[in-house]
Amino acid sequence: MATAAQAGSKIRGNDRFFFMMAIVMALTIVAGFSLSAAMGRSSFASPVRVHAHALIFMGWVALYLAQNYFVVAGRRDLHRALGWIGMVWIVAMIAAGSVVTIAMVRNAEVPFFFTPAYFLVMDELTVLSFAALTIAAVVLRRATEWHRRLHYCGMAMLTGPGLGRLLPMPFLIPHAGLWVFSTLMLFPVIGILADLRRSGRVHPAWWWGCGAMSATMLLMEVVGNGPVGAAIYAQATAGSPGAAVPGQAYPAPPAWLH
Repeated sequence: MATAAQAGSKIRGNDRFFFMMAIVMALTIVAGFSLSAAMGRSSFASPVRVHAHALIFMGWVALYLAQNYFVVAGRRDLHRALGWIGMVWIVAMIAAGSVVTIAMVRNAEVPFFFTPAYFLVMDELTVLSFAALTIAAVVLRRATEWHRRLHYCGMAMLTGPGLGRLLPMPFLIPHAGLWVFSTLMLFPVIGILADLRRSGRVHPAWWWGCGAMSATMLLMEVVGNGPVGAAIYAQATAGSPGAAVPGQAYPAPPAWLH
């Protein structure tokens, strides 16, 4: 009886941990975009595609929060039912992410602390990495401990844009991307430490998740800063204002930074 009670307590502790961290990641994203709006770096006058992108991605954040809440509340029936909506949502996220990123490089609107080629590769790989981790989590949905940890790592990838708006990016050139990645890796590190505290061992899902995230970052660096990234950028911007912007040179900083 004592062993069963102990196991039940550990499961509930796990549920609470993932729900609390879902809240922390959601707040990180909201804080980053709220700060950007407050400082006048973003506007509601943006094109429709940007608003659609925001709604789709924030919709995922809400979905992830709801899924973790349903587990804590004991509504696993709702958790399973909502899970299938998530699979369709991922397709919309890949499409919306690509449309907005390609429009930005074609219109020469890349943030000045990234080279345009790196930005293009970084954004595309971030969404694809999120999708791969999330799909793996769905495939392993019957293996609960794998499922929740891979989902968590996928969600951690999506905190990058929020973190990038909280970090002092102009001062992190030429390693702004690495700084964002290093910061978002704190989320799986917290998960690893939580495992060690609760059970004295680290679940292997963390190593697979962290490995996939690290491989994504390595690809960003190698491709985004290399000839392949330059070729992808040239193809994406052909016939647009972005074609006149060197893909692997930093854009001029805005006037307010001088």
